[in-house]
Amino acid sequence: MEEYFAHETAVIDEGAIIGKGTKIWHFSHIMSNCRIGENCNIGQNVVISPDVILGNQVKVQNNVSVYTGVTCDDDVFLGPSCVFTNVTNPRSAVNRKSQYARTHVGKGATIGANATIVCGHDIGAYAFIGAGAVVTKTVPAYALLVGNPARQMGWMSEYGHRLHFDKDGIAECPESKQRYRLQNGIVEKITE
Repeated sequence: MEEYFAHETAVIDEGAIIGKGTKIWHFSHIMSNCRIGENCNIGQNVVISPDVILGNQVKVQNNVSVYTGVTCDDDVFLGPSCVFTNVTNPRSAVNRKSQYARTHVGKGATIGANATIVCGHDIGAYAFIGAGAVVTKTVPAYALLVGNPARQMGWMSEYGHRLHFDKDGIAECPESKQRYRLQNGIVEKITE
């Protein structure tokens, strides 16, 4: 008996590794040689391509395409209809499967609905990509990006709240009360 749930309309190719407690919903295609962690939720009409790696507790909302070359750490949220690319200059008549670019999404990052992540640009841990953004550059940890092309508008806490830094470069999340330090363009959580 499988340790994960897959709706009867889902297609799971041989060689896919799926962790315990994961749920795969209607009309999704999980391709061979991908690895999905434990307690993930794969929405309807999702494609997980070969060699993709998803960590634990990853939420993939409806209509998302995760193509070969993408890896996601634990606790990543992929919003409805967001998409990753894996070739920078695709042409139908030119086979570039050997040229797939890599994209890594760090722990706890959120990618909003209808966002596009252009391949070869990593998303830092706990970064927050707004709905409809088109990411064309590497994104630092905790950064908030919006727009097309995406531009950094600030910083976000691990709980998904905008951080407002004081004159000493310290901010506090209003929900978790976790504190953060901004120094030399890098945000770190203060652990005491």
